[in-house]
Amino acid sequence: AGGRVMTGPSSQGLALMAEMLYIAAGLRLPIVLADVNRALSSPINIHCDHSDTMMVRDAGWVQIFSENAQEAYDNMIQAVRIAETAKLPVVVTTDGFIISHGMERIEILDDAEVKKFVGEYKPKDYLLNFDRILTVGALDLTDYYFEHRRQLAEGVMASKAIISDVSKEFGKNTGRSYGLFEDYKMAGAELIIIAMGSTAGTAKVVVDAMREKGVKAGLMKPRVFRPFPKEEIADALKGARAIAVMDRSDSLNGHEGPLCLEVKAALYDNGMNKTILNYIYGLGGRELKLEDVEYIYNELSEAAKGKVKAKVNYLGVRE
Repeated sequence: AGGRVMTGPSSQGLALMAEMLYIAAGLRLPIVLADVNRALSSPINIHCDHSDTMMVRDAGWVQIFSENAQEAYDNMIQAVRIAETAKLPVVVTTDGFIISHGMERIEILDDAEVKKFVGEYKPKDYLLNFDRILTVGALDLTDYYFEHRRQLAEGVMASKAIISDVSKEFGKNTGRSYGLFEDYKMAGAELIIIAMGSTAGTAKVVVDAMREKGVKAGLMKPRVFRPFPKEEIADALKGARAIAVMDRSDSLNGHEGPLCLEVKAALYDNGMNKTILNYIYGLGGRELKLEDVEYIYNELSEAAKGKVKAKVNYLGVRE
């Protein structure tokens, strides 16, 4: 209708209205959605994992993950510009309870600064513009459906550059810059963990401790999951001897979780054959401890020597 719109579901609420996510993307509507990541039933659970967001990862939305409250706040502001420039809906995720119900100090911007950064929303086409009548939600069968889906795919691919540009401008204004991913102590790292959301904060503590012991540990935190920045991620992982990908959801495909599959495809397409271990963890809010992350680094150390126990592991589950 021409309005600037935000919404905020979670877990079963997101699943209930999943149909609308696909429609919003197909109509190229710049909706911004705040998703507080929580598990999907069954059994009933209200705590954190990434199953809800991953369920709709191919709906055509830009997906941005947040490590903490500051990133969630900053990502939401950037999401408005990204959505309206790319003409795509954007979901910004925040880990349920771990971040959403935690207390954390953040730096906020004055309203005037935010208004200046996002600018005014002036849609070219919208339902209530009676000077330019258009059809919304038309039937689109074999004649044109394929072409319109191809346009959407092109829009998603083009959004990667827009995300980067908006992040750079936000960084100039605030001093807080965000890329497509964060590489934490990756310089010279041989054992690398890849993790999204609040887990990255836990992993950074372990990386610091491992580095003090002389272990060449590093962390990659993907911020943008859709579009997946496969070239950039593959380039950053060139020096790794062994990689562990941590998935807070399970694809239930008999193989790896969704993030691991993306990383494997990125490396394969760039001609790299790396030792990659997958760890499904934290489902339904199961706590991740420092010793769990240290355990992964120890397993990576063995994997780098060719000693791999299992490629897919369920971390912290009572077998």
